[in-house]
Amino acid sequence: MSELTPEEFAAFQEIATRVFNAARAGEAAELAAFLDAGIPVNLTNEKGDSLLMLASYHGHLDATRILLEKGADPERRNDRGQAPLAGAAFKGEMDIARLLLDHGAAVDGSGDDGRTALMTAAMFDRIAMVELFVERGADIEARAADGVTAEGAARAMGAAKAAERLGALRQDKTASPKERPAAGEA
Repeated sequence: MSELTPEEFAAFQEIATRVFNAARAGEAAELAAFLDAGIPVNLTNEKGDSLLMLASYHGHLDATRILLEKGADPERRNDRGQAPLAGAAFKGEMDIARLLLDHGAAVDGSGDDGRTALMTAAMFDRIAMVELFVERGADIEARAADGVTAEGAARAMGAAKAAERLGALRQDKTASPKERPAAGEA
């Protein structure tokens, strides 16, 4: 492959900037046109952020859907080891989290630090997100590289509701069948 001329490189940079801006701004139709014209769906920027990471992190459901339908990898991590699902958890984007999970995002996926999306949701007291991840099979006992669980992360951040909910889920999980309330009992 030959090197790009300075003019070709400038043109490429301009197109790449437009593509990343479309993802960041949620311009779904423009993004789809770029992909249909041959832009790689898993293109990443200088920070390793994929188009999917940018669209999902910024809360753009339609752009996220288009990228996933065109084959974007929901597990592709940026240079900091963050996946789109963790970004959705951080931002509280429930619909995007569901969409990512429906398209193969690993509910317990983590970067080098071992932090899962459940831990992120717990840290920011996002109860509905915690519930979603647990319903989708998240391991409430998973530990980050520093040994902290989602409940521990919630407690450390002062996220009392998430810590309480995760504690209750942990106790329910470890209770014997005789100790668990029957269906309909509180």
